[in-house]
Amino acid sequence: MADLSIFATDTETQRLPAGHRFFEAGEDGEEMYVVLTGEVEISLRGKVLEIVRDGGIFGEMALIDRQKRSADVVAKTDVKVAAIDRKRFLFLLTRNPYFAIEVMTVMTERLRKFDDRV
Repeated sequence: MADLSIFATDTETQRLPAGHRFFEAGEDGEEMYVVLTGEVEISLRGKVLEIVRDGGIFGEMALIDRQKRSADVVAKTDVKVAAIDRKRFLFLLTRNPYFAIEVMTVMTERLRKFDDRV
């Protein structure tokens, strides 16, 4: 798992209850999220693709390619997340190359997991 500890002391966090719907496949994507505590479930057409836990991210693809959301995401437990909009995402990429590597690491791990399933 990637190390996204730079968000551990983030001042712009949200606490959300279990069952909170972050987004559904097909929606526009304006933010990505870092899970600080708790778990979120990524699913597509009712099939669970991944459970994202503390230190994980989700929603990054829409910030990168500006396409619609590719999956549904719901809080499986109460969660604390840091929301990152496109402006902040681009700032982090330019100011902290390590952040870019961490995002690519997460995406690569997901692709490899999905490849193994096929």
